[in-house]
Amino acid sequence: MKRLFNPFEHLDNLRQLAYWTLLVVPVGLLAGTASAFFLWSLEKVTDLRFAHGWLLFLLPAGGYAVGWVYHRLGRDAEGGNNIILEQIHEPGGGVTARMAPLVLLGTLITHLFGGSAGREGTAVQMGGSLASAYAQMLKVGADNLRLLLMAGVAAGFGSVFGTPLAGAIFAMEVLVIGRMQYQALIPVLAASLIGDMTCSAWGVHHVTYHIALSDGAGARAILDFRLLGWTVVASAAFGIVSQFFAELTHLLQHQWKKFIAYAPLRPVAGGAVVIALTYLLGTRDYLGLGVSSPDPHSVTIVSAFQAGGAHPWSWWWKVIFTAVTLSAGFKGGEVTPLFYIGATLGNAIAGMAGVPVDLFAGLGFIAVFSGASNTPLACTVMGIELFGSHYAVYFAVACFIAYYFSGHSGIYSSQRLGVPKRHDRGVPPELSLREARELRSERNRAAWSRLTERFQSESPFSNPSAIMKQTHHIVSQEMGKIRVYLTPREHLPAPGLWGKLNPKLVYREIIRAAKRDGLKNAMAYMTHHGYSNNGKVAATDPEATQANLTVCVEIIDHKDALAEFCRRHGSLLQGRPVIYKHVEQWTVHANTVEAQDASPNTVLDGEKKRLPSGA
Repeated sequence: MKRLFNPFEHLDNLRQLAYWTLLVVPVGLLAGTASAFFLWSLEKVTDLRFAHGWLLFLLPAGGYAVGWVYHRLGRDAEGGNNIILEQIHEPGGGVTARMAPLVLLGTLITHLFGGSAGREGTAVQMGGSLASAYAQMLKVGADNLRLLLMAGVAAGFGSVFGTPLAGAIFAMEVLVIGRMQYQALIPVLAASLIGDMTCSAWGVHHVTYHIALSDGAGARAILDFRLLGWTVVASAAFGIVSQFFAELTHLLQHQWKKFIAYAPLRPVAGGAVVIALTYLLGTRDYLGLGVSSPDPHSVTIVSAFQAGGAHPWSWWWKVIFTAVTLSAGFKGGEVTPLFYIGATLGNAIAGMAGVPVDLFAGLGFIAVFSGASNTPLACTVMGIELFGSHYAVYFAVACFIAYYFSGHSGIYSSQRLGVPKRHDRGVPPELSLREARELRSERNRAAWSRLTERFQSESPFSNPSAIMKQTHHIVSQEMGKIRVYLTPREHLPAPGLWGKLNPKLVYREIIRAAKRDGLKNAMAYMTHHGYSNNGKVAATDPEATQANLTVCVEIIDHKDALAEFCRRHGSLLQGRPVIYKHVEQWTVHANTVEAQDASPNTVLDGEKKRLPSGA
């Protein structure tokens, strides 16, 4: 009879959990200390900017310094948060240790001279960089490296905002949209808690925000359906604005690269635009973090929680200032500006709807970030940690609706699409948001092309003679591709004299295995051994003279089939680089499109046919 209770299994689980927790303790200490120093330094440079307004005119020069340092020393750190996400998805060489000092220096320069940026990116990148350096020192494996990077993200996020629970959930939720992996929950939570406690132990305090209670001292607000209805409407707006911010930032980044080839000059131009916008609007409210200001009449996040504390279009201008700053190459983060955008937008909506200003500023605070980062659960918990649990239901409604309305976009391009937000067969899972954006752009161009062709064919100014157009259409099918890299001389161990005289080459065995499994395509580059379209295996033998050159074995089929192949034939693939990429298979079909007019005769398929009068 099978045992219902196995104490040794639980002891093994406890041992693993204790090991992971002890492993992440130094990460929490390092990230918390780094966040404390960063927040202290950020406060000092912000005070200097407030005291010396002329520093704004040095923003282009500061931008050039940041751009030049990254261009010369930090190209492997330029991707910022996206590099950390990519390393968590597919652990490789880890995150470069120089990322921490570079992003710290770059962010302080950005804020000293008035760039509109945040602080989350800096804290997360410092946490990830320090965690990676710690992992390399211990020489841990890929699984533990992934765990430590997640712990670094959680500790950095939790400590910089004072929200350790949200930090832990954020580190797991931000990786894949619509899907969370809970294996690392406890060690990641431990790292986030330690990071927050370490930051507080250094004497660093966070800004507090207050939402008044409306119905007594109960732990949970009574649901008001009018208030809930306005929450739904406002949350849709929060999601749309978060999508607009993400797409505008990516678009401007592309335009800077397109028109300014030399990277250090992009923040120079961006700094000039920020200065021009500042004097065009006649206010400095949209510079820096925007959390607070010595001027009591300024629009800040704190003032947005009060009636009349923000202008109706404050959120719009903060979107523009932040998108210009970050897309040009300044460092910092997007989250605190997103808090500003959401709080001021909530303030504006509350003024129009006649609902509590502080509540809707708080809803916007967390919901716009939820839509832009695709982390609705973490943002709901953040709302509870920052504002209390009284309005927890409203927080959840706001975050999840904003998440839905933000679409397949976001501020983190390396975030992967696990479960699409809407049922769309044309959006395959496991795409990164960068790939999803490229796919969407291709579709938009194709749709515009079809619309243009239709307009031209139906236009009264088109050629009045009878026309027959032979066109083609494309049917696409989602596929996957893996590439395995090895040398031609690598062979399987074989016993006996015959096995040594006639070794089985690994790359050929991989192709034979793919053929046996019925996969669609498998070939070796240069294509001297392989098959296509399920045909016969063909071969030549150039490897005898170039035994040390790398061979790339490429296999194409659906992703699930490729994953099953890798699991089944792990002995052939283990220890060798295997690269997966999403691809599409296109099948081109002929289409006959007829354009008819009032002409009595037209040629169709080589025959003359009489058309009705006025056809």
